[in-house]
Parts: sequence; C-alpha cells; structure tokens
Amino acid sequence: MLRKKRGFFQGANLVETAAFMERCNIKLDDVDKLNVIHVSGTKGKGSTCAFTESILRRLGYKTGFYSSPHLVQVRERIRINGRPLSESAFAKYFFTVYERLQKEAAVDGAMPAYFKFLTLMAFHVFIEEKVDVAIIEVGIGGEHDCTNIVRKPVVCGVTTLDIDHTSLLGSTIEEIAWQKAGIFKPGSVAIVADQTEQTMRVMTSRAIERKCQLWVAPSLEAYDWPCQEIEIGIRGKHQYCNVTLAMQLSRMWLERMHEAGMKLCIATKKFIRGMRLAKHHFRSNQGRKDVYGTIATIC
Repeated sequence: MLRKKRGFFQGANLVETAAFMERCNIKLDDVDKLNVIHVSGTKGKGSTCAFTESILRRLGYKTGFYSSPHLVQVRERIRINGRPLSESAFAKYFFTVYERLQKEAAVDGAMPAYFKFLTLMAFHVFIEEKVDVAIIEVGIGGEHDCTNIVRKPVVCGVTTLDIDHTSLLGSTIEEIAWQKAGIFKPGSVAIVADQTEQTMRVMTSRAIERKCQLWVAPSLEAYDWPCQEIEIGIRGKHQYCNVTLAMQLSRMWLERMHEAGMKLCIATKKFIRGMRLAKHHFRSNQGRKDVYGTIATIC
C-alpha cells in the first residue's frame, strides 16, 4: 500500500512546501538569489557539503550550510560561516517562522512537519543573513524532497549512490538514481561522484531531460598538483571521492558566479586549507582498533 501511494504523497510535497513558504513570507525569488549549491546522494552528502563550505569560506565568502540530521543540538543543522546558530539567533528565527505559520494555521489548521519546518527556517535564515552561498544537503531522495523547492541552483552535486530508503525511493539502484538526479535544473550544472555504469546511464538521461550540463568529478590522482598528499579534515580514504566532488562544486560555483558578476577568487593554498580544516563532527571519528576476541571465543 505504501509503495502504491508513494508517488502521490511525494508529488504533493513540493506543492505543500511552496504553500508553507508563502504563508511565512519566504519568496521563491529570494531563495533563487541564495546562489545555492544543492547536494544529493546516498553516501557522503554531509561530508561533501562540509568540504565545500570550508573551501568557500576560506576563500572569503559568507556561507550558509543546511544539513541533517543533527547529533547533539538541532542548531547544528543551520550554520553561518561554519558555526551553528547561537541559541538566541536560533530562537529568534524559529519564532519568526513559527508565528507566521501559526497565524495562518487558524485558517486551515495545518503546520509543516519537523524537517519541512527546519527547511523553511534555513531559507529564512540564509535570506536574512545575506549569505553569499547556501549549501543545501538533501534530506531524502531529491526529486520530491522539500529542499528541491530551489529552482535555480548554481551547481548541483550527487555523491556515491547505493540502496537506501526503498519504501520511498524505489527498490532498484536505477529508481534511486532517478530520484537523486531530481535536483538537476534547466540551465544549471550537475557534477557527480564516480558512479556505476547503471547509475550513470540514469544520470545522463536525467541531465538531458532537464537540459542540465553533467560532469563527473575526477579522482584525486587526476589533478596536476599533489592532491593525494593533502591532509583532509574529515578522515578516511572513503572521503577522497567526497573531497574531489567538493573541489569541483566549489570551482564550478566560483566560475559561474564570476560569469554572473561576482569577483572571482581561486587560490590553491586556500583550497588546500579549506580541505584540511573541514569538520563534520562525529561523522568520521576514529575509535580504538583493539580486538579482544571473536564472537566464538567470547561465547
């Protein structure tokens, strides 16, 4: 039953999000001006966004970063210049959005669900804070995710894909890839991490359908400067594909914003510093490697 109704419920999600935005006086035209980098995928979305945010901040841009889930405090989800909102700022923005929605709720009684409310709040914060770039991590999927209310991302990214959220996205990798590529928009540029042949076929088809340029991020070894020797702030070899995707998202954002009239600032040393100082707390911590016995010996 859930699978049969999946398309119906998801199809209504963006319509509902747009209605809530109107109720709390968040204009889509203002969201379009946030110079969004929109990132979907199965593995490494948050890390890729964190690397991207760190790089652009070290280049001197004011950054907004919306991610999920939080691990300690909900304020972690909405960051300005790499820092979660302060308690006072979070309270101020929270109640501004809440009171606008609550006022209109007297008419139809509806209020947005948790993630949708925080997404609305993030857009409100980034508009009010006048960020240079908003880095938005998709919640689930892409096509019907409420973050996909963004109409004109400067650049989109897709991280490594795998089977996830099958009750919502589909049971095959092709179905899931179709959903993840739903963030592609006409006139934008999409950059994807290295994918399987199956998923690349879907990505290519979606890019053609959406009239969106499509690029694949190279491996670290492909760069003509010693990227493979660079220390990265979020540990693990599995982060290499995330950091190279972040580098390409940052580069493409810089190039496209330069075309739009923003001052171009590409400095290799600052790129390297951004990668080295990137943090995404508690996502990639290294624990002790001691092994005291197998299940067989313990039992």
